[in-house]
Amino acid sequence: MPAGVPTSTYLKMLTASLLAMCAGAEVVHRYYRPELTIPEIPPKPGELKTELLGLKEGKHKPQVSQQEELK
Repeated sequence: MPAGVPTSTYLKMLTASLLAMCAGAEVVHRYYRPELTIPEIPPKPGELKTELLGLKEGKHKPQVSQQEELK
């Protein structure tokens, strides 16, 4: 195996790495809660606004796409 590492050690590290990546992806998706639905009509340029679901309205302004800021 690469760098003289025994096959069993290599497979253990490969498995641990894959599990860590999957766990990290799960944590990020649970924190940001992406909306995975596809709208019937796509938004017009500059109309799309995003914000974190955990923040209440009024405390922070939603992030606006750069296209809208340039208008």
